Amino acid sequence: MTQQHPITPPSEVIGEWWNAWVTLDKSERPRLEDFIAVKAAQYGADQELEACCVWVNSVDDDDCFGANLRAARRPKPPSLKEQALEMLGNAWEGGHINNNAAQTIRRALEQLHD
Repeated sequence: MTQQHPITPPSEVIGEWWNAWVTLDKSERPRLEDFIAVKAAQYGADQELEACCVWVNSVDDDDCFGANLRAARRPKPPSLKEQALEMLGNAWEGGHINNNAAQTIRRALEQLHD
């Protein structure tokens, strides 16, 4: 059997994972097996999600359903600006700003152009 299962990552992708692991600072590098296992699980889950979105769009005329499913299952992490604004709001309501919030707000402000 020469055909790979669609959820199996191609060798190019595995090579990218290897390069990503090798370029990590040695003090931050997880075990290779752990790193690859996480990447493989993410890859497989992403392939499954894409297959589901294609299928949903094929049985429903509303193309937004697949996009909404993808957005719900792979939400983007909040931006630094969004995190800072939330922390600032929480600190303001609580009457104090903790060090973590202050550092996040500082980093966000440093990214703004003068």
